[in-house]
Amino acid sequence: QVQLTEHGGGSVQAGGSLRLSCAASGHTDTKYTMGWFRQAPEKGREFVASISASGFSTNYANSVKGRFTISRDNAKNTLYLEMNSLKPEDTAVYYCGADRRNIVTTAPVYEFWGQGTQVTVSS
Repeated sequence: QVQLTEHGGGSVQAGGSLRLSCAASGHTDTKYTMGWFRQAPEKGREFVASISASGFSTNYANSVKGRFTISRDNAKNTLYLEMNSLKPEDTAVYYCGADRRNIVTTAPVYEFWGQGTQVTVSS
């Protein structure tokens, strides 16, 4: 198994930027597809972005395309999400997920999840 811990959440004004990170520990010798999802109050968990185990393939939700960038450093076992031009509607708890399968999906079906980090964007 792998344990995931997110960092970097906080409060920012609209138009601002934040960088989230997700550190993996445990069985990090296995390469995982990884992704970011978010969940706003009273809403389901929503896909944000994903990245293949190699890092060569990425996918984004239309709502964040052009503003967010997902990346990973396999040497450091860390996943990142650079968020620019933040909007109030980006406010949510952000979760990183990992899966041993080579999957491309927007559904929150990953095997492993972090505890989440709060991002609040004020207008």
